[in-house]
Parts: sequence; C-alpha cells; structure tokens
Amino acid sequence: MIIHVLDTATQLHPAGIHLVFNPAAHEALQVCSSYDVTWAAQVEQKGTGHAVMQAMPGVPDNAHVLVLYGDIPLLEASVLKKLVELPSVGLKVLTMNIAEPKGYGRVIRDENDAVTGIVEERDASETQRAITEVNSGIIMAPYSVLKACLEDISCENTQDEYYLTDVFFIAYQKGIQINGVVAPVPADLGGANDQIQLAALERRYRMKMSTELMRAGVQLADPKRLDVRGKVEAGSDVFIDVNVILEGEVSLGDNVHIGPGCVLKNCQLAAGTRVHAYSVLEGMRSLGACDIGPFARVRPGTELAEGSKVGNFVEIKNVSLGQNSKASHLSYLGDSSIGDRVNIGAGTITCNYDGVNKHHTVIEDDVFIGSDTQLVAPVTVGKGADIGAGSTITKDAPAGQLTISRAKQLTIRGWKRPVKDKKPS
Repeated sequence: MIIHVLDTATQLHPAGIHLVFNPAAHEALQVCSSYDVTWAAQVEQKGTGHAVMQAMPGVPDNAHVLVLYGDIPLLEASVLKKLVELPSVGLKVLTMNIAEPKGYGRVIRDENDAVTGIVEERDASETQRAITEVNSGIIMAPYSVLKACLEDISCENTQDEYYLTDVFFIAYQKGIQINGVVAPVPADLGGANDQIQLAALERRYRMKMSTELMRAGVQLADPKRLDVRGKVEAGSDVFIDVNVILEGEVSLGDNVHIGPGCVLKNCQLAAGTRVHAYSVLEGMRSLGACDIGPFARVRPGTELAEGSKVGNFVEIKNVSLGQNSKASHLSYLGDSSIGDRVNIGAGTITCNYDGVNKHHTVIEDDVFIGSDTQLVAPVTVGKGADIGAGSTITKDAPAGQLTISRAKQLTIRGWKRPVKDKKPS
C-alpha cells in the first residue's frame, strides 16, 4: 500500500517526501529503498498527530505540508491537485460524503458552512454520528500554521493519543481559515482498518487496473477476474482470459493471447505470442511470436525466439531457445543455448547442476534430441546431430552424426516375479 501512496505523492512533484515509520517494521525500509524520502521514526505509537510531529523537524519553515496516509492507496493524484491548488492561507482538508460513515471522523461545520472541527467517532455524540460528511485524514497547511496547531494538541481522550483531527478545532479557535474539498469518489479514499476493508480495496484496485487496460484496447474475458500487481503495458488486440495474475513489470505486444490461470511476473512478450492455460512465466522474454504451455514453467533468464514452442509440463530456465525450436512436453531445460529448428523429445533433461556448480549445455542448429535423453553438462551437441532416445550423453556429440548411449537389451528366459510370503494362518 505504501508504494501506491508514494507513487501518487511523486506525481505531485513535491520538494520532499517525509515518511513516518515504526522502527520495528524493518520491511518498510526495504520496500521503499528505491524512493527518495526523508525517514522520520515514530518510536511510540501515539496517534496521527504524534506521527506528523515526528516529521515536522525535517520540514523547511517555508514549506506547505500535505499529509497523506499509508493505508489509503487508491486516491488519485488529480484529486490531491485540487486540494493543493485551492487558495488558502489556513488549513485545507479533503472530505467525502458516504452513506455509512461508521469508523470515520465527522466533519463539523457552523451555520456559514465553515469547517469548525472534526470529531472522531468514539468521541462523537449521537447527533454528530448522524453526519455523513467525514474526514479523509488528508490535510494541507503552511508549515507555520500546522506547527502552531500541533503545539496545542492534547492527548486527553479515550485513546490517550494525539489526534491530527484536533488541529481543526484548534485552528477554528485561533481564527485560522479552514477550507474543505469534497472528494468526487469516496471509495477512492477507503482505508484498511481490517482484513475485510483490505480485501475491498484489493477488489477495487483490480477493477481500476482492468478498466485502464480495457480503455487501452485490451480484451478481458472477465474484468473482475484479472489481478494486476504491478505495471502493464499492452499493445493492440491483446486478449487476457480469466484468473490471470500479472506481477512486476509486464509488457504485452500486439495480438498477445494469455490463457486462463496464467501467472506472469516481469515478462516481455513479443507480438503474437500465445500463453496457454495455467502457465507460470517469470523474468523471461519472447523475441517473436511463440507458443507457451499449457502448464509450462518459464523461469528467469529465458529468451524464446520467433516460432519456438515450450509445451505442456516443460520447465525452462536461463535458456535461449532458437527460431522454430520446440520442447513440446515433459522436459527440463536449464542453463542452455539451443539453436534454430531443434526438436527436444519428451522427457529430455539438461543435467546442469553437479551438486555444487551450474554448467552449460550447447545444442546447435537442426539437432534432433530423442525422448528420455539426459544431457550431462558441460556438453555440446553439434549442428544437425541426432541423439537416440533413452541416451545419457556425457561427451560432446559430433555434428551430423547419430549418437546413442544405451545398455544392451537383454531378455532373461524363465524369469519369475517374486511373490509375497504367505502369512501363517
């Protein structure tokens, strides 16, 4: 969630971003390491007002401070721009009108419709709880105004916390102007106070991503059954079937077809590539139209040339597969360079790992690998070679020749299968 908020904040081109964090949450530092932020530790968890207090010492005196929340990930930068651009020398707050305001602080206005304060639900009266305009928690103010209000905040409430919302009543008492901007889509300001709300945010985010893809021309079999967990670029006439997960950075060229149940993470698929049902792709790219799956696993470092095929129950890792080369079923290919027009028979294994180190296999153009072959790396199969089915290849196979490695077939006459001993009665 925090990454979404940081991305939104970055779109506003701020002079600086100050991130308040709990020092016990070490993963926050790792997740946000690529962002240019000033860290402010909140050792004691004493409320939202207390959190902002921790960041203020690092904020320049001439700054205008916009306060965002790490658990409101779906707010659009365009809405925040309206708040930022609203003329005001005092406090500004983003509010929303919702039919079911339970859990939110209520916005209190006077007879002139000016905001006079915000009351948390736990401290609100019955009359105040009936108010449907609620606080989003997002405020903006000049540094001097915010600092002056924060200095007067008290923790005398049921939670013994410093509420950031108290700055509105303090500002009203000080005669500071308060302006409220009503967000057009309240659902975009949804937070995650529990797992139910988090799931609702996930559903909304999925639909948001699906809508953006469809607007870009992508055909989705069911927009509600696509899960985008990163950034997706798509060309024209792309089709994505149901229950597909797209993670990290995914690029889909024109006429790419993704079958049902597929998972793609950090992949680049060239125009015309087809990924059939229940395939898992990560850190790979296709260089032209090729065929993947169903039930294929394509792992990092793999490049698939035009016309190549990785079929059902094939696992491939750190491999370059040449043009019109095919591994149609039931094989493992790892740490290999495979040329053009190569046929990989069913059950083929490149034995790339000796228990300590990884070794490379080279299969040159126009090679035929028979079924149930083991290629013990490091090994090279020369151009146009044939490898007989059931072979274990431990030495380089010469170009244009048939290489076979099999035990002699024997038939044992009179052989009888062993039988179990009869148990005593």
